[in-house]
Amino acid sequence: MKKIIYRRLAQDYTRFFLLILFTISIIIWVLQAVNYLDFVTEDGHGFLVYFNYTLLSFPKIVSRIFPFAVFLAFTYTILKYENRNELVIFWNFGIKKIDFINFFIKFSFGFVLISILLNALITPYMQDKARSFIRSSDLDFFESILKPKKFIDIIENLTIYFEERDENGKFKNIFLNDKSNQSSQITFAKKGKIEIRDNKKVLVLEEGETINQIKGRISKFKFSKTDFNISKFSTKTTITKKIQETSTKDLVKCLIIFHKPPNKIYLSKIILDRNCGADNLENIHQELYSRLIKPMYITFLMTISLLLILKSKSNHLFNIIKIKVYLLGFLSIVFLELSSKLINTNLIHNLILIILPILFILIIYIFFLKFLRTN
Repeated sequence: MKKIIYRRLAQDYTRFFLLILFTISIIIWVLQAVNYLDFVTEDGHGFLVYFNYTLLSFPKIVSRIFPFAVFLAFTYTILKYENRNELVIFWNFGIKKIDFINFFIKFSFGFVLISILLNALITPYMQDKARSFIRSSDLDFFESILKPKKFIDIIENLTIYFEERDENGKFKNIFLNDKSNQSSQITFAKKGKIEIRDNKKVLVLEEGETINQIKGRISKFKFSKTDFNISKFSTKTTITKKIQETSTKDLVKCLIIFHKPPNKIYLSKIILDRNCGADNLENIHQELYSRLIKPMYITFLMTISLLLILKSKSNHLFNIIKIKVYLLGFLSIVFLELSSKLINTNLIHNLILIILPILFILIIYIFFLKFLRTN
């Protein structure tokens, strides 16, 4: 009988948890997707890149909402059972409150493992995959970002200006400033048009002049027609891998490297990317804490929700307890989000923050034992 009751309550909670998690995540994802439209309207990437990037960002949103959804769903489920007088029936069937608490603490471990899997493996992989679409994409919508009588500099190392564009797509009175090499190259042309050759975009310029400045020396030449290769340029959108996109395995490797003897550090660093550096150690510690330690607070948030079973709704203090539980839960979520900023390179300091969620769980569990023994 107890197993049936526990199973039913766990199923009700899981269903409502998934509903909250995906509803809030989808709302945030839609709002974020609107902001990502800059990839098309300003950075010149194609809609396929935009779609893939926004889609792959969804696991990150889910991972951030996860603790909040755990607390809100579990609190709501317990209150629903209390309002229906079902919890009273459980106690009358001989279910002890401490057994009830123990079951759901164990039950929370499954959510902790899912959160770690999401934070440590799925989200970094998806984030890196999303960034790879930007790295490998060309400026599919290059023409759409060109506006007459405006200096366009969203393309790295290139500034473009033109006065007007006719119905045939030809530009008039074009100015180009190319800084892709160590030298500076300025090009003027009366006409220009973008053509595609061998799947590459080329700006065909007519009746113009190019001025080169190399190490202080200036040279110029005129042309009746020349090609300007646009494909060699890339957008200013960040394409380097961020720490959030680096795999957990590589971040752990990096920490191991910096605990090796000094003469072995340099050789080991060659294997890893640029995120593994002495000046980046604090960020690495914070990222690993967010991925591996923060999920442990899920059990603590569930134990906070379990405070609601200590008093029945007929008790005059029940509404006060509800307010305190919600307040404590939301303050814990805020602390959870801010705690990663407290992490630094001091191992002892970090160790204290790592054991905090375990300490919080023990404190509240001892409170349960004393309260139930007293009452």
